[in-house]
Amino acid sequence: MAEPIGSITLLPATDAVEEGVWLQSSLKMWLDREFIPESINTTIALRAAQIYTRQRMEGENDLGCLVMAIVTEMQAFNFQESFFGEFAVANAVSDLILDSLGVDNRCCGER
Repeated sequence: MAEPIGSITLLPATDAVEEGVWLQSSLKMWLDREFIPESINTTIALRAAQIYTRQRMEGENDLGCLVMAIVTEMQAFNFQESFFGEFAVANAVSDLILDSLGVDNRCCGER
């Protein structure tokens, strides 16, 4: 039986605002690449980055908890004009952060 995936703990934020700016930009590019560039992608990326930044400023370092906070708070966001939803956005945030840390986040050796 496979071992469960352990939690990933980020280093405490030294500049949560800078992390949020990076996340907003990176997520916007990911959203635009995934389907088609849409103006709503800017708003989605901004909102997700705001949630992430606030959580980091409050001392949250667990990536799983950060993802769950984004899922929970993005449920109130109106995704009607988008191809995305709160789970896709939160998963993209997780993937972007893992990639920035050099963590291979592909399942089962997929490339």
